[in-house]
Amino acid sequence: MDMSNLDKNSFLNVDVEIFSKSDLQPLVAALGHKVMVHYLGPEFRKHKAYLCLAGAQPKTPENGILRYCKLIQKLPPKERALWDTAKSRSFDIGIEAPKQETYYWAAVGSEAIRAAAEVGAQIAITVYGRMKIAQKPKKKQLPKSSS
Repeated sequence: MDMSNLDKNSFLNVDVEIFSKSDLQPLVAALGHKVMVHYLGPEFRKHKAYLCLAGAQPKTPENGILRYCKLIQKLPPKERALWDTAKSRSFDIGIEAPKQETYYWAAVGSEAIRAAAEVGAQIAITVYGRMKIAQKPKKKQLPKSSS
């Protein structure tokens, strides 16, 4: 595979999205400072938690999934039961569409797939359109007055 056009900046992160009939606050609290909360509250008549890893972001999707799995495996029994009984548990790989004439490629190895299966999570992929960098509007110059 020709790697000359590989866009290494397309991988953004891995988030975790959880839907449950039960309040997820105790689960999120047990994860502590290891995660950042994007959203915690009601959605679609269920409780939702949308989290990302705190600290250094993973360099690969596989690394992110493995980090989440380790956190989940270390949960106390009560909070692990909240995870296990959730209606939906997803590790969501975020990718920004690569620049024209480039591509993004990554593999999720068997270790991460097995670890995700062991904690009952699915692996999802979200591809975002190219994100535009906000530019400051140019200041309009007023015509010089001729006095």
